[in-house]
Amino acid sequence: MRLDAGRIAGLEASTHIHTQLCRAEVARFEAALDDGAPLIVACTQEAPLFEDVAEEKGSETELAFVNIREQAGWCAASTDPHPKIAALLAEAQVAREPAALHSIESEGVCLVYGTGQEALDAALQLEGRLSVSLLLAQTDEVLLPSVLDVPVHAGRIRSVAGALGGFSVTVDGYAQMLPSSRGAPQFSLPRDGAKAGCDLILDLSGGTPPITAPDHRDGYFRADPRDPAAVARALFAISDMVGTFEKPLYVAYDASICAHGRSGKTGCTKCLDACPAGAISSAGTTVAIDPGLCGGCGSCAAHCPTGAVSYRYPPRDTQILRMQALLGTYLEAGGRDPVLLVHEEAHGGGLINALARFGDGLPGNVLPFAVHAPTVLGHDTLLAALLAGAKRVVLLASPKKADEIETLRREVALCEALAGGMGHAVDGLFDILVTDDPDALLPSFALPASPLAIRPTAFSPVGGKRDVARSAISRLLADAPGVEKAIPLPADAPYGRIAIDATGCTLCLACVSACPANALADNPERPQVSLTEAACVQCGLCAATCPEKVITLEARYDTTPEAMRPRVLHEEEPAACVSCGKPFGTKSSIARIREKLSGKHWMFQRADQIALIEMCDDCRITAQWDMPDTPLRGGGRPRIVTTDDYLAAERDPLTADDFLSED
Repeated sequence: MRLDAGRIAGLEASTHIHTQLCRAEVARFEAALDDGAPLIVACTQEAPLFEDVAEEKGSETELAFVNIREQAGWCAASTDPHPKIAALLAEAQVAREPAALHSIESEGVCLVYGTGQEALDAALQLEGRLSVSLLLAQTDEVLLPSVLDVPVHAGRIRSVAGALGGFSVTVDGYAQMLPSSRGAPQFSLPRDGAKAGCDLILDLSGGTPPITAPDHRDGYFRADPRDPAAVARALFAISDMVGTFEKPLYVAYDASICAHGRSGKTGCTKCLDACPAGAISSAGTTVAIDPGLCGGCGSCAAHCPTGAVSYRYPPRDTQILRMQALLGTYLEAGGRDPVLLVHEEAHGGGLINALARFGDGLPGNVLPFAVHAPTVLGHDTLLAALLAGAKRVVLLASPKKADEIETLRREVALCEALAGGMGHAVDGLFDILVTDDPDALLPSFALPASPLAIRPTAFSPVGGKRDVARSAISRLLADAPGVEKAIPLPADAPYGRIAIDATGCTLCLACVSACPANALADNPERPQVSLTEAACVQCGLCAATCPEKVITLEARYDTTPEAMRPRVLHEEEPAACVSCGKPFGTKSSIARIREKLSGKHWMFQRADQIALIEMCDDCRITAQWDMPDTPLRGGGRPRIVTTDDYLAAERDPLTADDFLSED
């Protein structure tokens, strides 16, 4: 690398640049450890060596590593790497909040599932390292050894639940092998619905996986039995899965702001629809997230309209601060037209490495941004990237996870709708690239024909998801060339308003009580329902709850200040009690009830009965009490039976008249 410390922002011109820190200059690294301050090493290839050196010294210095060589230094001769290197170093210094951990225990109980000799051979190889049971879906062409170390069963897996350390398997056609088998294995009478538990599953059946998102399910290993190399890799990986493991808790859940359900009605289901692993299930008015099944793709958090599900690996604010440090430092160091390349660390890192080692590397204006999965980015974070100065955002995904990016596409579509409504050209602003080919990366970095003309701005990403998103949107609106008052959005957008058909609304206010975001409100002084559009999350609970089915949703973004204030959607004159004058209900509702019941129902035949319809609760009870045929009055109280009555009964039998009231 051709580096000049004086041209790297944040470094003094006299800063020593090491060329053999891992070898001849390792003493300098040891001396830096003695300082005790957090230490960043601009090399990832030799990170294991540096960690070993620190451990041997007994150092407790916090170490971090950043790759400036493959990501920036190895580049075309005409490329100036210094602005990008300064940006990478600045991003590496952003503090990262560690995610909470979930402990998993595995005792090594392993189920090997397959169809023939390959499955038996694999089970025999694992025995000794794991506690293995073999389940054969097909039992012919299997040669049993003279010494059988593993129990053999026949059957087909119907379903699998759970994850590492806690699988539950349901098997149809389950049967135990008869030890007297000669030739092909013989089995006892089969039965369906047999259940068993295990810690690990090795699936060599070659068929459709019995679980959702098999590549994300910890403890589940799958290989094509016709591919010996794949089988060997699976055996190597599964053989060490014994002991206590710690897994990050990728997401956090706040049930108090969840819009999934209210009073038996279902509203938002975005997280359930987005999760490829099936880790989220409905729990009535809330949802339940199984940390054992969660693979950390983040689609649930990216698509959640309220922020009830939030990503924690790392949190949203850390992601945005990293972006701002990366883009901001690059621009301050003299870089131009930055393109943000968002990639999964393992997948994208490998492609970047290949480009650097066998070509000219990434273009100088392409800034790599590693995340656990590109699907963790919602519209709030993507808009923050534009605000920080990105002229184009490329989201790189592995073909193995192509079926997981639908939610990301929806978030990108929302960003494009918002940017387009502000008057920006959105063609080429975002690109979702699904590839394993390093050479396919370079064409995707071309700048849009009309790049965004936005002043790069950093803001503090505090608050919830909607707070951060609105902060970014409001700042983008300030530089917008042409803003619509109401920007139309895709139907699944988390912003918008509702409309109420006044001809059918009875102002029962069921929608107000159902709203989880307090966007709808009533008026204690008169029959009225109002909406604060900025708070509406378009969950649909109001429409699902409305008994008259007169509520419709409209996805849009109101750019005016009125969105922050309540707007009356429907109101009516209150009906006044004909007896006391107190307001109750609405005139239209009382009129409809009178029309339907007067003279048509047995309880409302006379004028005094019909008048009850137009009375408040208190006056209605009073009027009914005064009616001559009121059902509220009972007869006289029965006379108390005394001892004299029983003595008299011995002489003369009592009759019913003896117990009637003396009144």
